[in-house]
Amino acid sequence: PLPLLPQSSKPETKKFQSGKIVPCDHDHSNKKGENHQAKISPFSPQGMVKKRSAFDDITNMTFEMCHETLYLAVKLVDHYLMKEACKKDKLQLLGSTAFLIAAKFEEPNPPCVDDFLYICDDIYKRDELLAMEISILQALNFDINIPIAYHFLRRYARCVRASMKTLTLSRFICEMTLQEYDYIQERASKLAAGAFLLALYMKKLGHCVPILEYYSGYKSIELHPLVRRLNFMLTFSSYNRLKTVYSKYSHQVFFEVTKIPPLDLLKLEEILSFNYETEDLALW
Repeated sequence: PLPLLPQSSKPETKKFQSGKIVPCDHDHSNKKGENHQAKISPFSPQGMVKKRSAFDDITNMTFEMCHETLYLAVKLVDHYLMKEACKKDKLQLLGSTAFLIAAKFEEPNPPCVDDFLYICDDIYKRDELLAMEISILQALNFDINIPIAYHFLRRYARCVRASMKTLTLSRFICEMTLQEYDYIQERASKLAAGAFLLALYMKKLGHCVPILEYYSGYKSIELHPLVRRLNFMLTFSSYNRLKTVYSKYSHQVFFEVTKIPPLDLLKLEEILSFNYETEDLALW
């Protein structure tokens, strides 16, 4: 459960970090920091419900915060629910407080406590929000530097030298997973690689796949099951129920990437089979 960012009035201006591009560590079992991964928690009030949409009241936030803040807020909620129980009537408080912490970590000028109380329609007191902040930080031992998929998306796009439209399409795919409880246990690097690989297939940029493989450390065949799930998600998502992400990426600022249709399931299987056979021949 988490709030989603509103449509921004202007495209993201944050630039890629400078520095030499180097290949990723190919030992997936020891990817730095990614052993700190969330798992499906018995404390989660959703239970087996897949849609993580309990914070509808604060999805229309007017703050222009960066994407990293959104992803980190989701991670904070997930990791907190691994350790602590949260009543349903406190979910909005939990989501707002997670956003507050993430904003302090990511934003140069984060919104203040009163702003978050306001978007909760003042149903919570200042002391309650501060108490929840302490509870979250203590439950996570103040370790909130959690790997997020968005960081990896930016790196992969830079390595592949993808266009902004291709990167935005991969961002749309990845952000859709924030609404789905099934993706909570995926490594951030793998989720980003899967979303980016699907974006390359949708844009008919299969020639870039070897570059993605080299810099991500994942072979495309490893990502195929995830790519199938992501494409299935795009094909059968109920956009009438959860509109925020879809509406956001329907805007011209985000290149209207929602108009790019998901791959036909049979067409996707042809692409994956061709890549599988090509890889087998290369190994042979």
